[in-house]
Amino acid sequence: MNSKTRDTVYTLNQIADIIGGSLTQGDGNTSIESISTDSRKPQAGGRSLFIAIKGQRHDGNQYAQELYNRDQKNFILSTLPDLTGMPDANIIVVKESLVALQELASFHRKQFRYPVIGITGSNAKTIIKEWLYQLLHKHYHIVRSPRSYNSQLGVPLSVWLMNQNHNLAIFEAGISLPGEMKKLEKIISPDIGIFTNIGAPHQENFESIAQKVAEKMLLFENSKLLIYCKDHKEIDLAVTQKFGERPDKLICNWSQKASADLVITSQTFTTDGTKLNATYKGEAKEIWVPFVHAASLENACHCWLLLLELGIDDKEIANGMSALSPIAMRMELVEGINGCLILNDTYNSDVDSLAIALEHLVQHGKNNRRTAIISDIMQSGEEPEILYRKVAATLTANGISRLIGIGPEISDSADLLKSFNPQFYRDTESFLSQLIDSEISKEDILLKGSRSFAFERISERFAEKTHETALEIDLNRITDNLNFLKSRLRPNTKIMAMVKAFAYGSGSYEIARFLQHHRVDYLAVAYADEGIELRRTGISLPILVLNPELSAYRAMIDHDLEPQIFSFRTLRYFAKALKETNPGMKYPVHIKVNTGMNRLGFDIQEMEKLGRELVTCNGLLEVKSIFSHLSASDEVAFDQLTNKQIARFSEAVEILTSAIPNKFFRHILNSNGLTRHPDAQMDMVRIGLALYGLSSHAESRSYLKPAGKLVTTISQIRVVPAGEAIGYSPRQKLQFEKTIAVLPVGYADGLPRKLGNGRWSVFVKGAFAPIEGNVCMDMCMIDITGLNCNEGDRVEIFGDNADIYSMAKALESIPYEILTNVSHRVKRLYLQE
Repeated sequence: MNSKTRDTVYTLNQIADIIGGSLTQGDGNTSIESISTDSRKPQAGGRSLFIAIKGQRHDGNQYAQELYNRDQKNFILSTLPDLTGMPDANIIVVKESLVALQELASFHRKQFRYPVIGITGSNAKTIIKEWLYQLLHKHYHIVRSPRSYNSQLGVPLSVWLMNQNHNLAIFEAGISLPGEMKKLEKIISPDIGIFTNIGAPHQENFESIAQKVAEKMLLFENSKLLIYCKDHKEIDLAVTQKFGERPDKLICNWSQKASADLVITSQTFTTDGTKLNATYKGEAKEIWVPFVHAASLENACHCWLLLLELGIDDKEIANGMSALSPIAMRMELVEGINGCLILNDTYNSDVDSLAIALEHLVQHGKNNRRTAIISDIMQSGEEPEILYRKVAATLTANGISRLIGIGPEISDSADLLKSFNPQFYRDTESFLSQLIDSEISKEDILLKGSRSFAFERISERFAEKTHETALEIDLNRITDNLNFLKSRLRPNTKIMAMVKAFAYGSGSYEIARFLQHHRVDYLAVAYADEGIELRRTGISLPILVLNPELSAYRAMIDHDLEPQIFSFRTLRYFAKALKETNPGMKYPVHIKVNTGMNRLGFDIQEMEKLGRELVTCNGLLEVKSIFSHLSASDEVAFDQLTNKQIARFSEAVEILTSAIPNKFFRHILNSNGLTRHPDAQMDMVRIGLALYGLSSHAESRSYLKPAGKLVTTISQIRVVPAGEAIGYSPRQKLQFEKTIAVLPVGYADGLPRKLGNGRWSVFVKGAFAPIEGNVCMDMCMIDITGLNCNEGDRVEIFGDNADIYSMAKALESIPYEILTNVSHRVKRLYLQE
């Protein structure tokens, strides 16, 4: 994210003084408007400052030269590069760049005197922040954390957005380790605090719930008002012990069970919401909210109490609460018609979230042309001219070539947006009625609309597949899994990520692009066709082909794909193909050694002969790596075999080293091998299903998060009387009346027929519903008797509730087979916060 502040501008000399850095080179009078910490994202020109963050396995300092070549001129670095290639760069050197960013943000925060609300807790921070924005935007010009920017890096970037035009700030703060909140408190320094709740997330890093509550409570050390729910006993106890005797702090709480400032006296559920009756400091109050779930009601009560404390009129509170809208927490990336890629980020309509969404489109897009479809930006608190100038600058920074504006306000701002080949429509209906589908082709499209514009209709029109069954891929979870695996690596160990078999069912291109963005070192596919398709869609990482067919060698050379060489026959054929194509340089290959898997690979006794043959091919081949495959690295019972394989592999490498003149990578560990045998990680590891959150190693499952979720919707509901039967070849008649729902998912989609007749239950409306009768090719039926279901309701086939490991057990199979069997006709949705 490029975080901007337009009104409070600092020179590099001032910044160096603030953070205790040294201006090693350049003009200290240069003014800075924006900050960037991600070298992969678009930079904002001559008044932007790149801060090189150094982590355990990444170092932003190493990209300084690359960024300089892309016209970035201002840097905060902790390691100096070769300055001869950056003659007019402005460089501040610090000891720790993240600490420098935090100190700069803390200083910036102190320049403003308007109220700041700080929100923490285990869940619902983002929802409460966005609801407060919806409820308060008429009274305040609000700056807030973009999406869930609540980390040690995200918080300072959020606070940097503060400027003189605002008069209220709302920031969220999240921690995963002790000691982190103390740093965030110095940056946010909230006047008002909200403690949402406490639960299990990140508990593994704390000794107890009490310790975690105490750590989170540090955010409110200097706040004047604290809002929380008294029914969370751990929070109530901590507040009482820490702040109970503080006369400078106003403690306000609410409860459904006990005496409190706001007591919820009754809840009356309707078909589409809940009426809440309460007493606030002895006075009767009433609101209606368009939600029925307990978590949503709790979030609403936090907001209600704060609004009461701020003195907002009861009628205005009631109107605002009744109009609250759900918060779209994640961006949705999906294949569209005519070779398009659609990023659906509706209902987060503001300039800051627009910038984040466009950066996401740039990172994950596949086409050269980018189009933004944007509605009027509601509730901004800014004059249209100022607002749409900001929109224009954001579109320019992210290379948007075409704009489609929908709404009267953006249409009236056409002169500010004329450089983007714009088309304007007064409403969504006008756009859809005039749209010719063939005019939308081979472009990456962002959909960014306020709720009232119903952009889901555009998304449905543009989606390539209309099948209501979808495999949702949570990219945040893949990131978490990747980071967990990285945490097990030595600093110099490289990563080869497996994207074979359609990325284990998750979508080859999308996952490959994601991994390329996260700078893995290598990709691996099973067959040349998979690699060729990745090259055609712009993937530039080195790609290893694990099962190269002889007939595909020339195509592999044409597309810069690197073959696994596993026999003398494949070695000779590939050398012959190289001579015939004459690529003009040594071509990279990977040597597979059989150490006990007894599948593909050279045997140990062939190593000396292989060494001699490689010498004869010295002018043609460059051995990039030598590798082998462990057959049972996840099981303790096979540790003796695993250790034997590792020893054999080391023996093979030693023999080949004398015959191979260049340095090469050694790798034998897969994901399970990395978690159980980390000492054998050598130069590179191959990670596959663990990326997607799956492991046959029980201990790893506590850290990995399954990223795939197969979902569908209810097509039809009917009551079937006793004596009737369900579906094909019914085994028995119903003994009593049942309510049956039909789902548009069957064995052609990847729901095995073996799971019918009650052997599997899906998750719907908070409960499990068994499959009734046999699974059909395209449909199945479930028993929803006693559940309050409606046609169109979402159903989870497997995911967070209907566990894929349990499904595998029911099938006497493994989760890997289930995931890879999800049909290509099932659309893939890529979700990211």
